[in-house]
Amino acid sequence: MNVISVRDLFRVYRLGTVDVHALNGLSIDIEKGEFVGIMGPSGSGKSTLLYQISLLDRPSSGFISVQGTDVGRLSDRQRTKFRLKHFGYVFQDYALVPELTTEENVSLLPMALGKSDEECHEMSVDILDVVGLKERLSHLPRELSGGEQQRVAIARAMVNQPDIIFADEPCANLDSVNSKRILDLFKQLNQENGQTIVMISHEDEDIEYFDRVIQIFDGKNVEN
Repeated sequence: MNVISVRDLFRVYRLGTVDVHALNGLSIDIEKGEFVGIMGPSGSGKSTLLYQISLLDRPSSGFISVQGTDVGRLSDRQRTKFRLKHFGYVFQDYALVPELTTEENVSLLPMALGKSDEECHEMSVDILDVVGLKERLSHLPRELSGGEQQRVAIARAMVNQPDIIFADEPCANLDSVNSKRILDLFKQLNQENGQTIVMISHEDEDIEYFDRVIQIFDGKNVEN
């Protein structure tokens, strides 16, 4: 069953008098429960694709279906609700709020969905236990290592039990030891919880973790 279907996707940016085709008629399918890697050279359109299918940007033209929903028909408000309900995001820069503790950072999403303080606490503690940071609840981001901060970001992405996790080069700022720890954690979460994970990577050694690799070149998929 396809959880994401994309057909003839174009994303054109206007730079001065020049049109830049970041995506150029791309079509892909991603099945429920897959751990998919998106790979390709710099400037090939990897991040642009991720931003379209994760509803952080709108394409110039083309069709995107997620969970059976034609997301191109959703209003901005509906897209926001759809993201909160179905998606989790992990970025290479962690994107943690520096003034908030580990628990508070993870609690942001359940709070946005209207969960009570008690529910937020329980959900945050449970997922931080899964990623091995239950003893770091009251720590601020600056008191954590890079690998720990990224695990907090993963816990935040997972706390609402989303259907799909989008990860944009989550190991780019980590050393090899912490990169392996993060990828092992993704694989564990994918296998145990069945969440679909779509991850951008430029490292060949990451391929062993993926069920499948989608290669992007000049805004098109060259292998599916």
